[in-house]
Amino acid sequence: MLIDFHTHVFPDALAQRALGALVENIDGAFRPVTDATVSGLLAHMATSGVDVSVVQPVITKQKQLYALNTWAASIRSDKIVPFGGIYPHTDDYKRDIDFVVSLGLKGLKFHCEYQDFIIDTPEMLRIYDYALSRGLILLHHAGFDPGYKGPLKSSPKRFANIVDAMKGGVIIAAHFGGHGEWDDVERYLVGKDIYLDTSMGFEYYPQDQFLRIVKNHGADKVLFASDSPWSNAKTELEHLRALPLGDREKALILGENARRLLGI
Repeated sequence: MLIDFHTHVFPDALAQRALGALVENIDGAFRPVTDATVSGLLAHMATSGVDVSVVQPVITKQKQLYALNTWAASIRSDKIVPFGGIYPHTDDYKRDIDFVVSLGLKGLKFHCEYQDFIIDTPEMLRIYDYALSRGLILLHHAGFDPGYKGPLKSSPKRFANIVDAMKGGVIIAAHFGGHGEWDDVERYLVGKDIYLDTSMGFEYYPQDQFLRIVKNHGADKVLFASDSPWSNAKTELEHLRALPLGDREKALILGENARRLLGI
């Protein structure tokens, strides 16, 4: 089973407008490969050979909480595993996390730039601790985002602080621990109890460094991901399969790790 752990879609009625706003925000830095609808993602999966995609919603306003999470739960299928989200500046994080859990969603997606928070503040650590205690997986945007000039609100060192504070639970740093920050990923995250996803992607990673991180961190803590619609899963898969990794390492990255985490 080939699993893409990091994708984005929107309700059909909102997808065109939302995608257009995002493309404008990043000044056209990336060209979308789908129309950001569920049907568009499924079509792309079929041509890419992806069996299951994990959908990662980002909640940027408190008023989106109930509608967006309810919609996320409604798109669940044998091919779509939806995560949920909360607004980090909520007045009641336990209430909001409990709602996500009540819907049967597998995890929470956080994007510190779009949601405007520093990832390792005491306030955020309380949110993570409660979410992990409820059995949720946490997936974070990590590193550079073309829509934001900085200073960055995340860093590999800050992720290391989170891991040390939580001491358990499943935490994932997207973009291989921090887009454009892979020297610091090696310095602060390799060997830590944190998963790295491969999204956005192999055209950026220095190959020797990617292979070194996989070897030293462990293929059992790496997850294949595309960040669709911003990256082409088929191309990402071709890059990964061409790397001089063992068959077992590739099997773990392409789906076995994800199946274990998701319980599918």
